[in-house]
Formats: sequence, C-alpha cells, structure tokens
Amino acid sequence: MAQLVWGLLFLGLMAMAHGLQKGDDLLNVCMDGKHHKYEPSQEDDLHQQCSPWKKRACCTANTSIAAHEDASHLYKFNFNHCGMLTPACKRHFVQDLCLYECSPNLGPWIQPVNSSWRKERVLNIPLCKEDCNMWWEDCKTSYTCKENWHKGWNWSSGINECPVKAACHPFSFYFPTPTSLCENIWSRSYNASHSYGRGSGKCIQMWFDPAQGNPNEAVAKFYANSSAPDIFSWGCSFPFLTLLLPLLLRA
Repeated sequence: MAQLVWGLLFLGLMAMAHGLQKGDDLLNVCMDGKHHKYEPSQEDDLHQQCSPWKKRACCTANTSIAAHEDASHLYKFNFNHCGMLTPACKRHFVQDLCLYECSPNLGPWIQPVNSSWRKERVLNIPLCKEDCNMWWEDCKTSYTCKENWHKGWNWSSGINECPVKAACHPFSFYFPTPTSLCENIWSRSYNASHSYGRGSGKCIQMWFDPAQGNPNEAVAKFYANSSAPDIFSWGCSFPFLTLLLPLLLRA
C-alpha cells in the first residue's frame, strides 16, 4: 500500500511540474516569423512607437525603423493603397506592427502555420476593448478596398494593390464595427475583447506606458497558466494530491 501511495505521489508531482513547465514555455518567447529574433533581448535603440519594448524585444532596431515606413522592406505592404491614411489611423497600424514584431508576450496565441514566409503566426489575441475601439474610431474615415488584408491582393507590381473590381470605400464600409476591424483585418490575429479593458489583466494592450511596466507580461502569464486544462495542469493535479495526502499519512 505504501509503495502504491508513494508511486502515485511521485506521478502527481511530475504532472504538476510538467504543467507548470508547459505554461512557462509560452512566456518570454519570440514567434518563428520572417523578421523575429530567436529569443527576446534588450534593444536600446528601438524606434519611436516600438520603443516600449526595448527592455525585452523580439525585434531589432532596424526592424523597428522599417515598421514606421510606408511599403517598407519588411513585407512590401502599402498601407496607402486607397490614398493616404490619416496620421491618426496610420499610427495604429504602426503600433500593431510593433506589437507583432517586438512583443515577447504573445506565446499563448502563437500557432504553427504553413506559409512560405513564416512558420508561426498569432491567433485570437484578446485585444483590449479600448485599443480596438480607438483603432476603429481613428480609421473609420480613411479608405481601403478590402476587409481582409492578409490575402487576396494584386502583387504584380511588387507591392500590394487593390484587386480588380475592389472599390475604395471608407473603413466604415468594410468594417462597420470595431470588432469587425480588429478581428477581420488580419484573419483573426486578434479577438476583440468586449468584457475586458486596460488594467483588467485579461487583455493585451497595443498601447502602454513603459515607465509603468509592460502590462502584457501578466496577461501572457494568466493565459499561459490556464491554457492546458488537462491531467498535466496544476488545476487538475492539485486536487489529486489533496485526496492522496490522507492515504499517505495512513500508509
């Protein structure tokens, strides 16, 4: 009996350790993308809107500079395909790109992808409602010709151009709500949070004051620790051990 109890205890402890390690593997990581570093590190010279990530970044200084350029070498993507975006609108796309390229806190949402230019992508990042609403408000009068910017472009010139018969309309035509913008424009890279806002600890912020710390670290940890509800997770292993303890004391 004693050997059985000790054996079960050992298995339980191993399961908990595996669950905790599984969560830790999702923290402080860089995705396997086109321009990402292998692992995050300090980058003191990150450019302008990318600078909040300088203490621990998955992007280089050169990548951060290119993130601010129109049709930059990063992806040859022209944001001004239907005329110039307003400056207020453009800054959200720069911030979106800085988050994507630089953040080490997207691990819980990284997924493998079969693509010629990257091996991983992010999916369903819970974007704070303020960030999504501001993005839509600042862009609703700018123009575009598509609701999904990931695919379907005419690349014959080397940069993205509107497909034939795709008419330019205000953003509000293709994206009637903030949710439609945040979720559709990059093929559900984001999931618009309706219940959670900045400071909730349950949504990712594009915008934050680095002097106050990076709030996305705690958000990533929250989702990493709750991402594996199986027998290898702490949540399932702990009750098992509490039931096992009386048997151990009697053994």
